[in-house]
Amino acid sequence: MSESYRFSGELFLAAAQDPWVFVAVPSAESDEILELVPRRPGFGSVRVMAKIGTTEWPTSLFPSKELGAYLLPVKKAVRTKEKIGPGDTVKVALHLEID
Repeated sequence: MSESYRFSGELFLAAAQDPWVFVAVPSAESDEILELVPRRPGFGSVRVMAKIGTTEWPTSLFPSKELGAYLLPVKKAVRTKEKIGPGDTVKVALHLEID
């Protein structure tokens, strides 16, 4: 089974001293993903293909209890190529592969 999602969100730093930059998957989509993904041991990551602008890359979504949503990490190579950074709103396409 595969599912796809499109949404816009603001890039943010995980913490002031942390170099990780994320965009939160909206709560409605996060709730749907949570229902679709089989429960597995571990911390609940979900493998996806992500796309921002013209850049597509394989990665994982990570659950955030604080935000009640999944987070998509946006690596430096993507941010550099797309000329985006924390505070920018981006359009995201996600494709989940569910076993």
